[in-house]
Amino acid sequence: MKVRFETTPKGEIAILPRAEYDRLVALAAEAEEDAGTARLVARARKDVAAGTPLLPLAVADALADGENPVRVLRGFRGMTQVELAAAVGIAQGYLSDIEGGKRNGPLALHRKIARVLAVPLDLLGSAAQPGDETEPGRTNTRRAVPPGPRKPRKRG
Repeated sequence: MKVRFETTPKGEIAILPRAEYDRLVALAAEAEEDAGTARLVARARKDVAAGTPLLPLAVADALADGENPVRVLRGFRGMTQVELAAAVGIAQGYLSDIEGGKRNGPLALHRKIARVLAVPLDLLGSAAQPGDETEPGRTNTRRAVPPGPRKPRKRG
């Protein structure tokens, strides 16, 4: 591996071939995944010791296969979309968009979903990461002009 070091006004930097950079990024992602797995195993051991019921193998397999965690866990709890949406205070269509991957929703919503489904927030996975959306049903558009007479514009 050929690495070149240079000094900039902000400090020393390392310049390396793209293939090496990509390899290091993959290793870091794998290490992060391993740490996440270790956290899940530790939590499972703690839950088993406390007598807390674990997820069935079919549910764990579905989550491991990358299926949407909200959909999988809702099904595991025997809830319909309408029931879960009502329990967390959103429209069924909004929940459908979350389960379909079209929307993420704010972190506060995922906290409510986790609470209703009686699962840890981190079990919702990446879906529970902070989203770029506002509260459900609200948009980031400009406010409407209040009703009433318009003032004439001065031309000049």
